[in-house]
Amino acid sequence: MVEVSASILSVKPKEESKTFFALEKAKTDYFHIDVMDGKFVSKDTYQKMFEYASYIKRISNTPLDVHLMVEDVAEAIDEFSAVEPNIITFHYEACKSEEDVEKYIKLIKSYNCKVGISVKPETKVEEIYKFLPFIHTVLIMTVEPGKGGQTFLEDMVEKIANLKKYIDENNLEIDIEVDGGINLRTAPEVKKAGANILVAGTAILKAVDYKVIIDELKLD
Repeated sequence: MVEVSASILSVKPKEESKTFFALEKAKTDYFHIDVMDGKFVSKDTYQKMFEYASYIKRISNTPLDVHLMVEDVAEAIDEFSAVEPNIITFHYEACKSEEDVEKYIKLIKSYNCKVGISVKPETKVEEIYKFLPFIHTVLIMTVEPGKGGQTFLEDMVEKIANLKKYIDENNLEIDIEVDGGINLRTAPEVKKAGANILVAGTAILKAVDYKVIIDELKLD
């Protein structure tokens, strides 16, 4: 079953409450929280996303899917654990060593949280294979992280398919999440390649009816 994680990066100011309630009513599976520090990526959404996540936690039972695009991974894990997310995903590229990766995996698990590792478009997914037995999700970026509304990178489909093949051959239970340029045109490609969680922001928030597009994105 394909799930949808609605990115709230592009929610219009002063329409946050209305939008969050509408997304929950439309049965999004997760709220996708794009945490950026202005260093790992140029945009800084850190404080705004903490406020949004805290607010959603108070008004909704829909799980939070926290995506850390930050240099100081440990600090962000500690801070965002306060909103009790379902999953915290950090970037492989933010780690200086294998020991860092292992440390962050353990830290996230210490907060009773699922662990995700994300890779940028230029990073070979094979680099994280050794960590797969210890995590729950791989987040494949299908655009460069840091901005909403970018165009989907078509050559990422093969990367998703290779990851899916490896997961199946090694009998691993891992979600493949994709983020970047996901809409009704690109979703069928990534689902066919093996993705089972789709992050969509612009495509959902620009729709007249959130439920219609979320339902279509979920179709197998």
